Amino acid sequence: MSEYQGFLVFFIGIFAGFINVMAGGGSALSLPFLIFLGLDGAVANGTNRIAIFLQNAIATRTFHQQRAYDFKTELIVPLWVLPGALMGALTATRVSGQAFNQVLVVVLALVVVSMFRPLDSQSKLGVFFKTPWIFKTALFLIGFYGGFIQVGVGFLIMSAVFHHFQISLVGVNRKKVLIVLVYTLPALLIFIANDLIDWKLGLFLALGNATGAWAAVKLSIKKGDKLVKVVMAAALVIVAAKLLFSP
Repeated sequence: MSEYQGFLVFFIGIFAGFINVMAGGGSALSLPFLIFLGLDGAVANGTNRIAIFLQNAIATRTFHQQRAYDFKTELIVPLWVLPGALMGALTATRVSGQAFNQVLVVVLALVVVSMFRPLDSQSKLGVFFKTPWIFKTALFLIGFYGGFIQVGVGFLIMSAVFHHFQISLVGVNRKKVLIVLVYTLPALLIFIANDLIDWKLGLFLALGNATGAWAAVKLSIKKGDKLVKVVMAAALVIVAAKLLFSP
């Protein structure tokens, strides 16, 4: 790894960390970028988890400083996500790099579409996710997806939590970062145990993600979100095309 690569990864990490905390989808930039640098898809998937863990640890701590979590009640939702995440991470370690890239192309396309579908408290999802067993099943499936690929899982968590609890987006973000933090640590350990981590790139990315996450929590209000969505959408289309047509 060159110093130039480290700088680029750090910069991408700042942007990805900021977006992840504000809404979600930052991994849609960082994960393909790691692949562009030459990492196998499975290794890039594992390496990205270092940044995700540190980013959400920083965000959770910062949220806790601003308004303390009641962990006795807040940890209930993450624990429903955890079993699925473990299964997803184990599945990801058994998928080839080429197959992972193909899955990633589909995921990126879905992320682009989902970015332009804002949360709506009046939608039918509000009634759908109010049903306890449906909400818990959704959390398990979201956990599996997050453990498997991570990209865009923030959108899914925010949608489920928002429509179930009917709380503000700031409150949704508080719950989201704690959920991702809880399931990411054991998922990361699974990737480490399978030797699917590039530590140098992972640490540069993690420092960038943590910086972006801290800035996002401090701002606490989304600004210029339309521009961010347009830029991200354009970048993701280019990334998906690159993955799709690369040999």
